[in-house]
Amino acid sequence: MIISWYPGHMHKARKELIAVSKGAQAIIELVDARAPQCSSNPILASSEFKLPRVKILTKADLADRKITSLWKTHFQRAPTTSCLISEHEKPINRATLISQLKPLLQNINSTERQKQLLVVGVPNVGKSTLLNSILGKKVAKTGDEPAVTKAQQRVKIENGWYLIDTPGLMWPKLENQDNAYKLACLGTIRNTAINSEDIAWYAAEFLIRDYQDRLQMRYGIDMSTQSPEMLYESIAKSTGALSKKGAPDYHKISEVLLNDFRSGRLGRFSLEKPPA
Repeated sequence: MIISWYPGHMHKARKELIAVSKGAQAIIELVDARAPQCSSNPILASSEFKLPRVKILTKADLADRKITSLWKTHFQRAPTTSCLISEHEKPINRATLISQLKPLLQNINSTERQKQLLVVGVPNVGKSTLLNSILGKKVAKTGDEPAVTKAQQRVKIENGWYLIDTPGLMWPKLENQDNAYKLACLGTIRNTAINSEDIAWYAAEFLIRDYQDRLQMRYGIDMSTQSPEMLYESIAKSTGALSKKGAPDYHKISEVLLNDFRSGRLGRFSLEKPPA
């Protein structure tokens, strides 16, 4: 299937983001630590967003630690860019964020000038969770489904420092369908816009190729498993995902596999490595 997801509110949000960027001093871009490259919106590389940037690798507790560390080094090679790693048990706090921003904004000398910081990223990457963590209270709605936030909100984090939380944005055309499948596996794209069986099959091929030991621990598969069909039979036996006739229920199995893939029940893994 061809994956495409660009709800109407995103078109409006994109225009609003470009407009508000003209009064911003820096960008805080959140990317999924498991796939930092394909979860970075191409629009942020355009001329409207040539601002100092803090990259935050979110959900790092679900990603391979060594690969995440390599991504951090990779991003920090870019000029006027800093990078932070965020985990569920170690979220980014206000002091850490501001300490990363101050060197990037050292040319803005006026203490009276307000510093507006854009918080941007694809859907379900953790923008609202970050905002709640920085402020120490719930000011943004969070959820497991993408596209929970549909409007901008401006909040004060310290005297003279303001965050502008923006809706999760995709781009109009997902030209690289391999990346689109990765995003779907991670839960970036709403489930109603994808075929879960198709996405789970992609995840199964990836796991068999690179993380077969995790599948053995989780589902008790034989290490000779070389195809999604064989994996599905093992998952059906270990979870009871069977049809009324006792055959593997591919839809139920797909839901099990995707839930385990996204939640961390299969352990830490990364879908991408940084360029050499």
